[in-house]
Amino acid sequence: MNSDFTRFSTVAVLIYLAALSRVLPHPFNFTPIGAIALFGAAHFSRKFLAFMILVVAMLLSDAFIGKPSLPTYISFTLITIFGILFLNKVTFGRVVVASLIASISFFLITNFFVWYGGTMYPQNWQGLVTCYAAGLAFYQPTLFGNLFFNTVMGDLFYNAVLFGSFYGIQRFAFKPTVA
Repeated sequence: MNSDFTRFSTVAVLIYLAALSRVLPHPFNFTPIGAIALFGAAHFSRKFLAFMILVVAMLLSDAFIGKPSLPTYISFTLITIFGILFLNKVTFGRVVVASLIASISFFLITNFFVWYGGTMYPQNWQGLVTCYAAGLAFYQPTLFGNLFFNTVMGDLFYNAVLFGSFYGIQRFAFKPTVA
């Protein structure tokens, strides 16, 4: 079997399985989409596939949960671009840093759009700061939410699963080339 196809198939199946977990019950904002954006960016040599598969995964899962949001799509598109630029060499440290930056970026971008496009907050510096402070309330008042912030832990968890699974498959099952 062609190793390019095998590698592509492995990456695509891992992304598909991660995307399926988005429709299963989970803690608030503990989702795989940030990790999918980074994982696809790191492992598809044809980078348009990282964007295409990310959008397809989001559209399919949004069809089940019914919450499509333009700021969310913009956020994950920018995270994919960051992943393409930063994860050209995949290392443990780079994946952790990229995961943390993805989580923070998602929070900043989506809450910026709540402020910019809405009427809940004044359109000034104080309004933006108030919006970001209010956004922190979405990190549930639970031990898990308060100590670990669901988005950060979700991104770290799913990045560990995706990158770790791929590394394990690559190491023990086949020696792929660039997809």
